[in-house]
Amino acid sequence: MASTEGLMPITRAFLASYYDKYPFSPLSDDVSRLSSDIASLIQLLTVQSPPSQGETSLIDEANRQPPHKIDENMWKNREQMEEILFLLSPSRWPVQLREPSTSEDAEFASILRTLKDSFDNAFTAMISFQTKNSERIFSTVMTYMPQDFRGTLIRQQKERSERNKQAEVDALVSSGGSIRDTYALLWKQQMERRRQLAQLGSATGVYKTLVKYLVGVPQVLLDFIRQINDDDGPMEEQRERYGPPLYSLTKMIVPEYFPSFGLLLLTSKDQMNLLSEAAIVYTSEFERFVTFISDVFANSPFFISADTAGILGSRDNEEYKEIIVQAGRTYEISLMVESENSYIAWDFSLMQGKISMDIGFSLEYISASGEKTLILPYRRYEADQGNFSTLMAGNYKLVWDNSYSTFFKKVGRYLHFAADGVNQYPYLSPFFHCFH
Repeated sequence: MASTEGLMPITRAFLASYYDKYPFSPLSDDVSRLSSDIASLIQLLTVQSPPSQGETSLIDEANRQPPHKIDENMWKNREQMEEILFLLSPSRWPVQLREPSTSEDAEFASILRTLKDSFDNAFTAMISFQTKNSERIFSTVMTYMPQDFRGTLIRQQKERSERNKQAEVDALVSSGGSIRDTYALLWKQQMERRRQLAQLGSATGVYKTLVKYLVGVPQVLLDFIRQINDDDGPMEEQRERYGPPLYSLTKMIVPEYFPSFGLLLLTSKDQMNLLSEAAIVYTSEFERFVTFISDVFANSPFFISADTAGILGSRDNEEYKEIIVQAGRTYEISLMVESENSYIAWDFSLMQGKISMDIGFSLEYISASGEKTLILPYRRYEADQGNFSTLMAGNYKLVWDNSYSTFFKKVGRYLHFAADGVNQYPYLSPFFHCFH
């Protein structure tokens, strides 16, 4: 588990300085030119052939401003690419193009194959970017999480959650859901992850304690997920820097999907050439943007030192309690748990003076008949943090032992809690799978 000592979440000011090192070269002028030409073509085609209800909704979407969020634009571009690839599938080509008998048909078929290859490459780059970015985020987060059973539990919960989400998508597709329906569901799932993540970052009281000490989430990570998407937070700097070129690409691809390629095949060669040029420019520029933003994200940190940010932070210790264990005495805390597979956790440290101090610590289980079973063997510590999953319901006792000391009292700070059955705490589950 990597230390978060002295770290704080990235700030917008830091990202602004960081992004200064990564300027994006402007998009080709062809993007705006071709976008305008396609918009004019759509107007012409809608006059010649009134659009269907579905095509009308696409026209309305093309006339709206792109989403503000970077990731939502990415999903929108991916959706439109998949729609176009579906239309470019050879099985959907007219017979005369699948088996061309004229040079003109052969030329059109060649254009379609080129377009399909271009969109295939861009679509693959898009999926690779999203997959690698998700894996990088999760991997980075996990370096700051406990490297014990809790880390394993988080991974297992994430995998289970993502399998369930994929099953939901598969069920939609199997029932005849469209590509548009599928991506609406995917974005809904993404927003649910974000909502749960925001709730987790804003946890207070006992919820916050459970998240920090049961799951082991460091406070600095909770601060990060609470602040990262603030209206004027770090991500807004990202949107201001890199949003405009992505917005232009989003505006370009939505009209490209309308009307279908099949309809355009019935129009002039000039119109087909326009669509071909626009598709090649779009896919080339989109791949360039994705490659660029991948490098930016790959090198962007989650946390920075307080010195780097120019801020001296202080830890909030209000959750800890102070105890004094007199010489020759013990201090005990009883914790009642009502079910097996519950969790007990503790964190304590002694106040140190000129002489190094330690104290004995152990954990025992007391049955209903009063019989004691040692769970954590006695050992002397200056500080310790730990947790375990119970095998039985009942009374568990934390024992600090200073009976061996003749002269010195021990002053310490501690935090402890017991949680009955982790499955009873649904507010913990977002952390298990939200980094996607």
